Amino acid sequence: MMSPLNKLGLGSGQFGLDQQATSRGRPRDAEAREILAIAARSGLPVLEIGRHPHSAEITLGQVLPRPNPFRTTVTTVRPDRGPDLAEAELRAQLRRLGVETVDTILAPSVTDLLSPNGPALWDRMRALKDAGLCRKIGVSVYASDDPVHLARRMKPDVVQAPASLLDQRLLIDGTLAELADMGVEVQLRSIFLNGLLFLPPDRAPNHLKAAAGRISRARRLIAEGRSDPLQAALGFALSRPEASTVLVGVASAAEMSAVIAAASTPPPDLDWDEMAIDDPIALDPRAWAAA
Repeated sequence: MMSPLNKLGLGSGQFGLDQQATSRGRPRDAEAREILAIAARSGLPVLEIGRHPHSAEITLGQVLPRPNPFRTTVTTVRPDRGPDLAEAELRAQLRRLGVETVDTILAPSVTDLLSPNGPALWDRMRALKDAGLCRKIGVSVYASDDPVHLARRMKPDVVQAPASLLDQRLLIDGTLAELADMGVEVQLRSIFLNGLLFLPPDRAPNHLKAAAGRISRARRLIAEGRSDPLQAALGFALSRPEASTVLVGVASAAEMSAVIAAASTPPPDLDWDEMAIDDPIALDPRAWAAA
């Protein structure tokens, strides 16, 4: 039986490499180095590197294990200033990271691909794949993007989509299953929904108050099932047959170790259907960012 860790991927977005130190006063590069070392020792196959300041990307390149054990994913800049600039910035990012090739290049969003310069960016990404700079190309989507229509039109190798035990929209409507049936690699992101499941309902921001009752119910069901939110969130995501990769973000080595431990245990026997939320505001990470 395949280890659930073989399906787990790590995102660098919470490493905080543009900060001087952690809350404990530890240098961020030392924390990032240990996070990556734990991930490598545990056999995590995928590392997603988000957009960071240039200095942070150089630091990340310095702390990456060598040889790089991960299938690495990067994301292009937006196509507003044309595909030449997007390619130049992508190649510069790889130089800062100290890698010659990556596994996957993602377009930032469906909105970017549908913009006036979007088709040229996609054509350039295809050309970079043909040239061997990456093995796969894809796009990050939201639930409102009609990912199946996009996949039929653009034929991506990879779609990165939000899904969690609270946000099951793309699972309930069959979108992710259809993408997988089309041969598209489905990567789940936002499985902790910006930490919403870990946040006590009385501390939820005002724009999430309407979903507080459902969040409380989910937390109660998890507790009654003798589990905890971290194990439940990971167990749900890793058990989805539609997903080839489940991406998580951590801010410390301790969090990385906790994720590894929780993912290594059998998923709890819970009624996942009872935990789904249908509040579009609570489920939209863009609303979180604006709050």
